[in-house]
Amino acid sequence: MSNIVINSQTRNDQGKGASRRLRREGQIPGILYGSGEPVSLSVNANELYKAELLEGFFSSKLALNVDGQETTVIIKDLQRHPFKPLILHADFQRVDDSKKIKIQVPLNFVNFGRSAAAKASAKFAVEAQTVEILCLPTALPEALDVDLSNIELGQIAHLSDITLPEGVEIVALRRGEDHDQGIGYCYSPRGAKK
Repeated sequence: MSNIVINSQTRNDQGKGASRRLRREGQIPGILYGSGEPVSLSVNANELYKAELLEGFFSSKLALNVDGQETTVIIKDLQRHPFKPLILHADFQRVDDSKKIKIQVPLNFVNFGRSAAAKASAKFAVEAQTVEILCLPTALPEALDVDLSNIELGQIAHLSDITLPEGVEIVALRRGEDHDQGIGYCYSPRGAKK
């Protein structure tokens, strides 16, 4: 679990006007949902922007302090302004260590430099940066590593090529072989040795 703690306060005011007022005061409106009643929140904007920069923020359990009471959550969504670097709303989901959660985690492509394709001046094009997984919160990885040490020229890396930690499933693969999409491919740039 990550050490990220986000402080928030409950709020009673609703609507566009109230949300705009919060943003002018340096707060971001949010909601906490999951098991139990939904709770409207306000989060300090600077604190959320700093937390967002930390590695694993979007794929880790976080501690949400609501009026002094700590709850374990994950970030479900951050709504952003279309062209300004602003967060308009934050959605937090409560997690229960006994119930599986669906969450997007980043993919780390590793060991391409060790492959025979890389030694022959081939390149690897990444097509997917994240993948949706299903697991218990206690088994939640911050990222999944995709080992490219055995990739060959012209080969496509698929979701099924990812070695998963115990207790972690890729949601798309639960739907069958037809959903084993490509996540990247190895190619030869013009003029490279074959």
